[in-house]
Amino acid sequence: MKNLSRRKLLKWSMAGGIVGAFTAKGSLAKALMPTPPEVEGPFYPVTPQDDKDYDLTRVKGRNSVAEGKHIIVRGSVLDIQGQPVPHATVEIWQANAKGRYRHPRDPNPAPLDANFQGWAIVAADEHGEFRFKTVMPGAYPASRSWMRPPHIHFKVFNKGYANLTTQMYFPDEALNETDLLLNEKKPAERLLMIARKRGQSETEGLDIYEYAIVIRKKT
Repeated sequence: MKNLSRRKLLKWSMAGGIVGAFTAKGSLAKALMPTPPEVEGPFYPVTPQDDKDYDLTRVKGRNSVAEGKHIIVRGSVLDIQGQPVPHATVEIWQANAKGRYRHPRDPNPAPLDANFQGWAIVAADEHGEFRFKTVMPGAYPASRSWMRPPHIHFKVFNKGYANLTTQMYFPDEALNETDLLLNEKKPAERLLMIARKRGQSETEGLDIYEYAIVIRKKT
């Protein structure tokens, strides 16, 4: 494990329950479980926009910031051996704080937020790590009887690896317990899809959520 320390793997195991037991010599006894895939959903971005940077709380050319609770998401892209996947492309899209997507076919009557970017494409660094600033997404009705809990969509790409589309959920959300998509997963898989809260950022005082994404190499 030249590129990823045992301590860091232990941290990610706590963040997502993904790491198998360590042997006495500190090596992994089994491979990591890949992050479960999820449907892309109907609101994948289709409207071109120039601003797709890591800060979704601001839109280039506008002075105001997005409504809602601002948060930081710190992530890491790993392979199933626990090694970082350097320079992976991470695409992110989500609803605004009121539960509305910037998508022309979103039927939600909740208001759009002109100051919310809604879509980002960021690159993981040489250690497979990425970070972005956003708002806590609002819940929204998927049908008359189904409210979707707050979640963020991810698409992860890298040469030599299978593409992954998935969704990240937030801890301690009551709607997680009744979400039809999340509850299709096995308990161990659900654990991998729920971020962990990790204190607050020193500079801005924003809540930090950590999320590990494990992808497979192409066969």
